Amino acid sequence: MMNAMVLPRIVSLDECQTPLEPVELPIPDPRRGEVLVKVLACGVCHTELDEIEGRTAPPRLPVVPGHEVVGRIVALGDGVIDWTVGERVGVGWIYSSSGSKLENLSGSFRATGRDVDGGYAQYMRADAGYVYPIPDGFSDAEAAPLLCAGGIGYRALKLANLFDGGLLGLTGFGGSAHLVLQLARHLYPRTKIYVFARDQRSREFALELGAHWAGAIEDGAPERLHAVIDTTPAWKPIVEALRNLRPAGRLVINAIGKEDADKDSLSRLCYHDHLWMEKEIKSVANITHNDIAEFLPIAAEIPIRPQVQTYTLAQANRALVELKQGHVRGAKVIVMDAP
Repeated sequence: MMNAMVLPRIVSLDECQTPLEPVELPIPDPRRGEVLVKVLACGVCHTELDEIEGRTAPPRLPVVPGHEVVGRIVALGDGVIDWTVGERVGVGWIYSSSGSKLENLSGSFRATGRDVDGGYAQYMRADAGYVYPIPDGFSDAEAAPLLCAGGIGYRALKLANLFDGGLLGLTGFGGSAHLVLQLARHLYPRTKIYVFARDQRSREFALELGAHWAGAIEDGAPERLHAVIDTTPAWKPIVEALRNLRPAGRLVINAIGKEDADKDSLSRLCYHDHLWMEKEIKSVANITHNDIAEFLPIAAEIPIRPQVQTYTLAQANRALVELKQGHVRGAKVIVMDAP
């Protein structure tokens, strides 16, 4: 048997601070084409909040959430020849898909921790074609947020159409944005990065990591920006980001869902100020195998240094509530606390 945290029902985290329940489950057996992973660490992602509150509801309940997973392979299913027992691997949001260039948009896309059980458990099954070697330079806790926050940030940066010397904005400064900042500084060394965050601690953190400027969400940037990547669950940052774009600039929305609390912010959209002059809006939808496979070696080369706050598996609800309330510096990671 193994310890796990499961989501038994859809709830609002404003009304329920213990959305997950601790349970004991049988250790799963890997099926054909799968590996069994002993989980060492699992990042806590905002997408878990979207699952819990129903914005991307799991197709079945209960389910074990968690999709920023680092662990060691302990068993191989039939037909697996590319992996060996003992290897340290990672599993991301993409559990499996079509294998096509646009597999993130495919109807066969299955998400780890939503469509299949994920990493808030001591063991999990994973599709052998969608696990990744973890570079040696990262601890288990450091590597965990690279599997989603880092990988999806890499995809968002590619979609931003940025060039070296272009001006980049980041709205929100949590698990993904603090990795994107380090990535952008490496890939585009002449680029200035402007960070918009709702609290002073996040803005100070951004400056520590090398942001050129940091201000509040509603502040005007010192210069109009070529691209903005939004990593928030809110609508107001979208409106403000569009205002800060220069002509032909692109806003990339890196979120699987938006909460309704401030949706009335959209009523402030002014075509002339926010949308005119060929500004673009691009959304990020899921992640591909290649995004993670390309990103991890780049992260090791830089090297990216994720800032993490760790929790035990039994503290998963606390980590989720703190994430919902905005108490974030870097990324939150569950480190397994039992054999």
